[in-house]
Amino acid sequence: MDKIQTHALSRRSFLVASGAVGVAVTFGSFDDVQSADAAGPFQPNAWVTIDSDGVVTIMSPASEMGQGAMTALPAMVAEDLDADWSKVRVVQSPDDVKTYGNPLFFGMLITVGSRAMPGYYEKLRIAGAQARKILLVNAADTLKVPVDELTTEPGAVVHAKSARKLGYGDIAKTATVPNSIPNATKADLKPIAQCRFIGKDLPRVDVPLKVNGAAKYGIDTQLPNMLYASVLHAPVQGEKPEKIDDAAAKAVKGVVQVTALPSGVAVVGETVEATMKGKAALKVIWSTTSAARNYTTSANTAEEYRKLASDWTQKSVDMVKEGDAAGAISSAAKVLSAEYLSDHVAHICMEPMSATAVVNGDRVEIWASNQSPSEMKHIGAHFGGTTEDKVKVNTPFLGGGFGRRTDGDEVAEAVALAKTILGRPIKVIWSREDDIQQDMWRQFAAQRVEVGLDASGNIVGWRHRVVAQSYLARAIPALFEKTGGKDVVSAGGGDFRYAVPNHQVDYIRAARGIEIGAWRGTASGYTKFAIETILDEVAGAKGVDPLDLRLVLLKDHPRSLKVLQTVAEIANWKQKRPDGRALGIAYSDALNTYTAAVVEVSVDQQSGQIHVHHMWAAVDPGIAVQPKNVVAQMEGAMTFGLGAALIEQINLKNGVPQESNFTEYRVMRMSDVPPIEIKVVSTDNPPTGIGEAGVPVVAPAIANAVAQLIGKRLRQLPMLPSRVQAVIKGAA
Repeated sequence: MDKIQTHALSRRSFLVASGAVGVAVTFGSFDDVQSADAAGPFQPNAWVTIDSDGVVTIMSPASEMGQGAMTALPAMVAEDLDADWSKVRVVQSPDDVKTYGNPLFFGMLITVGSRAMPGYYEKLRIAGAQARKILLVNAADTLKVPVDELTTEPGAVVHAKSARKLGYGDIAKTATVPNSIPNATKADLKPIAQCRFIGKDLPRVDVPLKVNGAAKYGIDTQLPNMLYASVLHAPVQGEKPEKIDDAAAKAVKGVVQVTALPSGVAVVGETVEATMKGKAALKVIWSTTSAARNYTTSANTAEEYRKLASDWTQKSVDMVKEGDAAGAISSAAKVLSAEYLSDHVAHICMEPMSATAVVNGDRVEIWASNQSPSEMKHIGAHFGGTTEDKVKVNTPFLGGGFGRRTDGDEVAEAVALAKTILGRPIKVIWSREDDIQQDMWRQFAAQRVEVGLDASGNIVGWRHRVVAQSYLARAIPALFEKTGGKDVVSAGGGDFRYAVPNHQVDYIRAARGIEIGAWRGTASGYTKFAIETILDEVAGAKGVDPLDLRLVLLKDHPRSLKVLQTVAEIANWKQKRPDGRALGIAYSDALNTYTAAVVEVSVDQQSGQIHVHHMWAAVDPGIAVQPKNVVAQMEGAMTFGLGAALIEQINLKNGVPQESNFTEYRVMRMSDVPPIEIKVVSTDNPPTGIGEAGVPVVAPAIANAVAQLIGKRLRQLPMLPSRVQAVIKGAA
């Protein structure tokens, strides 16, 4: 391109889409994986392809971000197919929403909210059972025997009467899909006791590639004739470039184009280095009209939110309403009340945001680590000026997701830029500073909880208010409106199984010009903090052990009792700890996964530093499809929760985030993480999600232990040393 160009894209075009909903083989390298569009010699259904050598290829519909979905989900197909796992290989499913969508998300292709396992469990097992039936029909035709005389063993159909056997590969050589396709139902699924994969531990199919460096992430995308782009984003959400001096940027060797975007200025070039140098050379005057400029978390926002949380006359939306909480509390013998604050936290995916796109006429193709191919297709169609059926989304491995990779900011930028240079792929790469400062952070939230007690210390009423920005109002506005303003992402987790009469949880949306995102554990990360810490105060007022109180309140829920009893046992709850140390306990049934945790902590009362020495947890995820992976996910989630409990925070001053890299935004290092012991309590109930279950229990368990040591309550996240000091000194 001889002439360096400057383009401007309309702000309206970006805003239109901003409110929308909003790979691996067992052996071999990533590059050996069959294309998701390719068809094998025999495909009994959309989930299974069988080659003549007996290799069974199974589609995995969920994004693989380290949670093991690419092993656990295909294993469910393989189970009822009766496949030989040593001959199974796994590929990422195509972006065919109709075929591969999650039933729990309106059929969307999306991996969030710990819904992959419960959403796909039955669907994939039935797909495997159906493929097995089709193999049996073909084997019966080949062997000239009734189909009801046939059975299967791993990778083969067996006719016991004639002592004959046909391998799946042999059947595939001549097999056809019958005109009358056999249906499979739940009745065709194996009993759990007979399962070879479900409830057992299989080697993760993604791990070898990640160990040997062959795994491909979105940021690894390399295509012929590719250009790169770096974006200088607005320092405050909602602002736009008003005046751009790009002369110095254009003078950088390798820079091809400078493009004004509604939220920033993109520098496109032949190399990453050229774009970064060009970005640094830009001089931009930004608008100053965003409402976010009045947003300062440590001062006015915190106080405004506190007032909203404590004023029960304020208009709110009921999240839970059972009985008359206000009436019960007004007539209670004693009322415990507390206010809570939790700061913004960032997602901190180890793979920064990146996306590659190419536009050819009305065709758009996208390569991006993403959690929602459905949303990426929508974005690609909008910014590519086409329809979703002409957009192809490639989903490689994700270097972390945690809810961040559902938004597609970087995908919108890549497609919009590719639209200006047709036929050339453009890869947008965000810097770590972009990743942190342009993140869709977890909500800043204020809460107030009031618990009414009778003369014996029994709970007679409970009301709980959450004040926070709304995720759904931005990401899924139609659902937000349909539910009357309820937002389970911003204000969920207030419901519980405790036997509490007159229980009310309400929500006030506090829009302050800042858009926020879904974060691992969603609102339960702070609502369970409030619930579980004030419950310890109830135990103190009643003069009973915190564990015993929970056991009484959950006496009608055996699964809840089991995880509490189990964690108490493995942590030796009744055993006295050394001087200066204490145990804290917390329980959560968020996302329908039963979890209980105990932590052992000490506090340096001079510095205010909290030291977590050990963490234990028991979890009941229903059927533990892959038990060791459940343990791994709990360890990861509890480490995630530990960072948010103790050190992670995003501070905004006049709308400007004050943290920009790991130098300011601290995360857990290996040396910070204590020993973690997990006990999996597998039951015969349908499997629930596990990726987020460990987050909500960590912070309250720590706070409950600290209260025993300092005699006062911590009610703000994170529990920074300065905040602990202030509480000890009575200044907070």
